[in-house]
Amino acid sequence: MAMEEILLLGFWPSPFAARAKIALAEKGVEFETKEEENLMGNKSELLLKSNPIYKKIPVLIHKGKPVCESLIILYYIEETWWNPPLLPSNSYDRSQTRFWADYADKKVFEAGMKIWKNKGEAQAAAVKEFMDIVKTLEGALGEKDYFGGDSFGFLDIAIVPLTSWFNAYEQCGGFKVEDECPKLSAWMKRCMDRDSVAKFCPDPAKVYEFVCMMKKMFGIE
Repeated sequence: MAMEEILLLGFWPSPFAARAKIALAEKGVEFETKEEENLMGNKSELLLKSNPIYKKIPVLIHKGKPVCESLIILYYIEETWWNPPLLPSNSYDRSQTRFWADYADKKVFEAGMKIWKNKGEAQAAAVKEFMDIVKTLEGALGEKDYFGGDSFGFLDIAIVPLTSWFNAYEQCGGFKVEDECPKLSAWMKRCMDRDSVAKFCPDPAKVYEFVCMMKKMFGIE
């Protein structure tokens, strides 16, 4: 597969773009990335043309055809490059994977955003909401090494990029995920030992700097 046939439109702090990068790397698929420079302002013509409905990243362009929304992109990658498989072979297990991927997609990032966008009591409430979600995910992980069992797979790819923002939430909210969710924290470290995750997850320190910049932009400081 020639590299120029696969283009990913992303933005460096985006955990959603990182999902696609990790999945492609796990499949051994070469790809090119085009980073949007300013999602708050002017968006590239290619992005607007490729995703005219939502006008947001990530977008995977394969052989000139765009695929939008990060989980849909993950399913597309799984179906297009089936080996090695990332989804479980059992249909029930696949349904559970889809359920938890959807849960993480709807809950984690939005709850975290409430932490850095608020102060005082509102922030304290946001921290509690966020930790309830994280504890729920830790419950889904259970005693397993990875969400799918013994091996790194689809659900790990869907969730682990979201954790690259945890440091920023902790710094803003004055708490530590590891204090209440040691099993999930151990899973995070286990995932970070993988080359694909280490290479493509946003740097937590740089994400925190980005969040601080966003806070100033919104006048939250």
